[in-house]
Amino acid sequence: MCGICGVATPRDIQPIVNEPVLRRMRDVLSHRGPDGVGSYSNGPVWLGHRRLAIVDVESGAQPMCNEDGSIWITYNGEIYNHRSLRAMLEDLGHRYRTESDTETILHLYEELGPNAIERLRGMFAFAIWDERMHRLLLVRDRLGVKPLYYTVTPDRSIYFASEIKALIEAGAVQPSLNYAALPDYLANRSTSGEDTLFVGVKRLPPGHMLTWKNGKVELSRYWEPNWAPAAPRLSDDQYAERFGELFDESVRMRLMADVPLGMFLSGGIDSSAIAAAMSGMVDGPVRTFSVAFEEREANELEYARLVSREFRTDHFETIVSPAQFFAALPGLVYHEDEPIAHPSSVPLFFVSQLASRHVKVVLTGEGSDELLAGYGKYVRAIYNLKLAAAYGRVLPSAGRKLIASTLRGLPVASWLRGKMRRSFLCLEPSVQALYFDNFAVFSEASQLEMLTPEVREKAGNSGPYAFMSELYRQPGARDLLDRLLAIDLDTYLQELLMKQDQMSMAASIESRVPFLDHQLVEFACSLPANMKLRRLTTKYILRRAMRSRLPREILTRRKMGFPVPVGSWLKGRFEWVVNEYLLSERAARRGLFRQDFVRELVSRHRAGQNHADRLWMLINFELWQRLFIDQESADAVCGGAAGLSPSRTPFSIPTVRNAVEAQVRLEPRRSA
Repeated sequence: MCGICGVATPRDIQPIVNEPVLRRMRDVLSHRGPDGVGSYSNGPVWLGHRRLAIVDVESGAQPMCNEDGSIWITYNGEIYNHRSLRAMLEDLGHRYRTESDTETILHLYEELGPNAIERLRGMFAFAIWDERMHRLLLVRDRLGVKPLYYTVTPDRSIYFASEIKALIEAGAVQPSLNYAALPDYLANRSTSGEDTLFVGVKRLPPGHMLTWKNGKVELSRYWEPNWAPAAPRLSDDQYAERFGELFDESVRMRLMADVPLGMFLSGGIDSSAIAAAMSGMVDGPVRTFSVAFEEREANELEYARLVSREFRTDHFETIVSPAQFFAALPGLVYHEDEPIAHPSSVPLFFVSQLASRHVKVVLTGEGSDELLAGYGKYVRAIYNLKLAAAYGRVLPSAGRKLIASTLRGLPVASWLRGKMRRSFLCLEPSVQALYFDNFAVFSEASQLEMLTPEVREKAGNSGPYAFMSELYRQPGARDLLDRLLAIDLDTYLQELLMKQDQMSMAASIESRVPFLDHQLVEFACSLPANMKLRRLTTKYILRRAMRSRLPREILTRRKMGFPVPVGSWLKGRFEWVVNEYLLSERAARRGLFRQDFVRELVSRHRAGQNHADRLWMLINFELWQRLFIDQESADAVCGGAAGLSPSRTPFSIPTVRNAVEAQVRLEPRRSA
């Protein structure tokens, strides 16, 4: 796990490589790689690297070159099958100078060119400069575990980096709001596809390769899930057995490290399955780390402790207070580069910070829900769409409209109205209405009320669900459930993976995701839908595969999804957060949102309706604008409440890990 960056300039213009500026570009990523620093410069190309040493700690420095210096790489990630690839490459005559997986990518590229990507098994984002062809290759892993951003400047130069802030530090872009991406963000918590909230900044999509040659850019997809059903069809037990084998193999591969490693343990089925697998693969107890809040409804520690006892782990816990939560928030928005979509990002940083005192690598459970239908929204959407079709056949349009009107006319506080207004009885019988819009934070209709006319004009005609609708129409996944999962693998999962990457890297540790090994993903995609969602049972195949390995309390417990009681905090002693970032004159002057809409939203939340998600998104959006668009330091943004050191610009503030430790003390609890 590292930070990478670089720039390449066309041959027909004067090289713009400015070493001091580009070193700042590299070193703003120092939290991603505190163990080493390096760069390579040759005429129109410059590559930078910050290293978190995990494999071959002594001799894996980067950027790294091949034997004759004609091919250079800067790389972030891990190739879990690099030892088997190395044996093959050595048989072909390649001679290694290190024990690192980085060198394997180089030699494999020498043999296969860009097709080398197809042989790699792991998580990765890397850039290869091929001096012989004057070609830059940018690659991101199949599922998008590792981030990679880029921008092409007017002179056709390309800048790339692990984080957007490095592009800003280099002067490759001037931070400004991408209005066209705003509807997508407001509906779906983050932007989709290549778009970011910054004008001119693109993200390289998962499973894609970008080729830059003398100013010309080509983007190609080298991998995508295959949803075709596998043949022959197996029994439930056979499917579960094969899933368990692939899962164990994935966990075992992710234990590759020359440094201490552990795992995040929530007590849910995903992390518990990882604990079960790891406990039989390592010498000594697994080190597990958990985080919670004092509020009972946001505390899963009893389940984490149960799993810890079951597998005799060496367990560590920490409790995050509301004061710690809000003190850390501005600095964490800075680390995420875009507004923080989920409040759970904040405790994720704190548990990463706790883990960093003991290990340098953690395994986590991300990806299981999107792969195996773990969210209740899939159940509700499928039943709504099926019932809507039957409803339309048996009841005339006039009757349906009358029922919908009656339900909408019930008192606002009515339980029945609250449930039915999101069902087929009140909504159009379409995927957009019953799925996209139904689970949006700000629906398309609410955005029409919320955004000012000027902002709607700047946003143009790009609706909030354009990218997801395109994915839904793609051939491949034929079953309705698989179509919904395919959308989330390319959208919602991407935001969660960036949360995981950026919050763990803010604490300078590496996180690995066993559920997203691409061979396990391919197997899961080929499964019959009822092996993922069986009636109301989510993640059916995982529960079946783990039924003899996990306690019954874990297999049958209700999903909590790491709740954060931010809604109640914003009505209590931290209502100043709402007043400052939503109701202040400064926020109003931006002219983005109609202030009567915002005030009504706040008023309803304070009166007892739950609008925590909406308030959270707007608060973070304002924090992001103050940090990146206004270019304020994090201590100025939070009015000094976070205790962060003063700074000239947000792009040189101290690492939030150190800044937050100056304000609050984390007291880890060690659980037997």
